[in-house]
Amino acid sequence: MLSAFVAKRLVSKVCQASWRPAVAELVTTRGYKGEAPDDSRGDLIEIPLPPWTEKDGETMDIKRRRLLFQSRKRGMLENCILLSLFAKQYLNTMTEHQLRQYDRLINEPSNDWDIYYWATEAQPVPDVYTGEIMDLLKEFTKNKDQEQRLDAPNLEYLDKGSQ
Repeated sequence: MLSAFVAKRLVSKVCQASWRPAVAELVTTRGYKGEAPDDSRGDLIEIPLPPWTEKDGETMDIKRRRLLFQSRKRGMLENCILLSLFAKQYLNTMTEHQLRQYDRLINEPSNDWDIYYWATEAQPVPDVYTGEIMDLLKEFTKNKDQEQRLDAPNLEYLDKGSQ
């Protein structure tokens, strides 16, 4: 009985030793280390976005519809909720100049977190984005009426403003 136990253990060790190198090759050593001081972020890939250009020849109705869609479909949920609710409340009453400001604000920055930080006043707004739309967005973000803003609005309102 002792020899069967020793044989089983020996076979187990041999199998484990032959199995380890194959598994070690499958495991990647790349990964994001967080905000550690020694993190070079060399494993991150930054994909450049094409430069933003204002769309010429677009009717105000088409611009509103495009901006409404772009307000709802963001790279991060926080902006999707914030901007879609903002668009629901203000987009149909914006002037052409305000629509151009809003278009630039939500489409030119390459990082959605920048828009979020500016709207919540966590970071200063660059001069190019300051204006009445940014002021309106910052005021809207304060949520003085303490509305529950947990999700983007339902889609029923999309065609009500254009009728």
